[in-house]
Amino acid sequence: MSLFAFTRSPPAPRVVPSHVDLDLPDGPVRIAVKVEPRARRYSLRLPTGSDEPVLTLPKSGRIGEAVAFLERHRGWLAERLARRPGKVGFAHGAVVPLRGLDHRIFHRPDRRGTVWIDEIGGSPHLCVAGAEEHLARRLTDFLRREARRDIEPAVALHAGRLGVRASAVRLKDTVSRWGSCTAAGELSFSWRVILAPPFVLDYLVAHEVAHLREMNHSVRFWRCVAETCPDMERGRLWLKRHGAGLHAYG
Repeated sequence: MSLFAFTRSPPAPRVVPSHVDLDLPDGPVRIAVKVEPRARRYSLRLPTGSDEPVLTLPKSGRIGEAVAFLERHRGWLAERLARRPGKVGFAHGAVVPLRGLDHRIFHRPDRRGTVWIDEIGGSPHLCVAGAEEHLARRLTDFLRREARRDIEPAVALHAGRLGVRASAVRLKDTVSRWGSCTAAGELSFSWRVILAPPFVLDYLVAHEVAHLREMNHSVRFWRCVAETCPDMERGRLWLKRHGAGLHAYG
């Protein structure tokens, strides 16, 4: 007598595409699809500084349900995309804010050097020397230097007021956060804060320096921020309302 053992084949792995396309009134939009094991529900978001919306599925989610969720929120997405600030490239004639004041980019291929500020016709200009293909990089480098020039003294000021010390100050171009503080005392900031008014940079620095004393967002933390930056609410609200627009430059 022969015996046969039957084993059930494992289920085919669930296939989730990396992107889906959605037709909107202004044209098709490509949407990134991600599976987040910790997510409890489907979600749709438009990350700050990104051109690509993100559709998130929980671990047990199905792409069909996710697409149905996306369809129900197409109106929300179309409205958010329409409100998104347009890109402003670093090119001759473009207007870019520096410390909250608009400056027009003026390409000077006839001049040697890098970047300098000049008054032309009664208005401030960012003059960029050299070949056109180097303009964007040279202007970005200049803005990063200006950011460091303002941030490092502000860190020293607020750290002195709170009796703390930063081990390092770094500049990045992050889109998810304006600043951060590590347990080792390293502070990081988005260089784009130099585009905002000075009181915004001052608040941001005070916020991160306060984390050197309170590595949380407790009541004690906010008291530390207010202690060294009494005008903190104005800077916080400005970033909340206008910060996303700073990612449109460059």
